[in-house]
Amino acid sequence: MSPPRRDNAPTVTTSGRNDYAAFRRELRRVAPNLTRPLPWINHEVPWAVLVSEVMLQQTQTSRVEEPWKQFMTLFPTPNDCANAPLSAVVTAWKGLGYHRRAKALHEAARMIRDEFAGEVPNEVEQLRRLPGVGDYTANAVASFAFHRPVAVLDTNVGRVLARALANRRLRPLEARSLAADLLPRKNSESFNQAMLDLGAQFCRAKPRCEECPMAQHCAWRQCGGDDPAPLSAGVSRPQSRFDGSNRQLRGRVLNALRERPHSRRQLLASFDGVEPLRCNEVLTSLERDGLITRVAQLYSLAGN
Repeated sequence: MSPPRRDNAPTVTTSGRNDYAAFRRELRRVAPNLTRPLPWINHEVPWAVLVSEVMLQQTQTSRVEEPWKQFMTLFPTPNDCANAPLSAVVTAWKGLGYHRRAKALHEAARMIRDEFAGEVPNEVEQLRRLPGVGDYTANAVASFAFHRPVAVLDTNVGRVLARALANRRLRPLEARSLAADLLPRKNSESFNQAMLDLGAQFCRAKPRCEECPMAQHCAWRQCGGDDPAPLSAGVSRPQSRFDGSNRQLRGRVLNALRERPHSRRQLLASFDGVEPLRCNEVLTSLERDGLITRVAQLYSLAGN
C-alpha cells in the first residue's frame, strides 16, 4: 500500500524538532474531535485505569467496555479484588479471553494490598513490578492515572510514529526514543490519549488516510512509499487463529466451570470432535496456569 503523493502539498521532513512541534500543535488542535466516549478515559481512580489497561491487552476496545463496568462494580478497589477468590475474578473476566491476565490482575491486587497499602503505585518502576504489567501498561497507568511525563507506545501509536513521523519501519528502541522526543512537556497525558485515539480511528492497520485530520502532517501520506507500519516498533504481535484453537478450548472449559464443577468425562464430552489427547493438553495447561484445580476427577475454577 502506498498513498499517492500530492504535488501541491508541502514536503514533510523528520530531520528536526521543529517538525515535531508542528505535529504536536496540529494534534492538539484536532484532539477534541478524536475523543472516544470510553468510561476509563480521564477517570480519577488509578485502580480503574489499571484494570482498563490490563483488559485492553490483546483485546479490542469494543469488547472491554461492558466487562470493565461490571468488574469495577464487583471490585471497586484493589483490596476488593485481592480479598476475593480467584474464581470470582475469573468469572468476572468472562468474554475477554486470555484468562491469565485475570490471574495476573488478581496477583497485582494482592501486591497492591500487601506492599502498597491498597494504593496503586504511581511510579513507572513500581508499576512495572506488578504481575501482568509490562512497559506499555506501566507507562499508560503512570501517564493517565498520575500525569507522569512518560510516552505511551502501543500498536496504535507505533503505526502513527512509523507513518507520520518517520515514513520507515522503526526498531523498538527507535520507536521508544521517537515517542519520548515527541512528547510535550505539559499535559502529556492528553497528548498520549490523542495519539492513541488517532491510531485507533484513522491510522489503523488499514489506514483511513483520506479522512485523517493529520494527513497534512504525515510523512508517508506526503512522500509515499511502502507502508512502514507493519511490524514496526516491535509492539504488534499477530494473533493466531482463534476458531478451533486451544485458546478457544480453554475458554470453553472455563465457561463450563463458571457454572459448576465438572468431571473430566463431562468436559471431554463437550469437546465434540476434538482428540482426547488435545483435550488433556488443554486441561493440563489450565491447571499449570493456576486457573483450574482438580480433586480426584472433578475440576473447578481455582479458589472456588
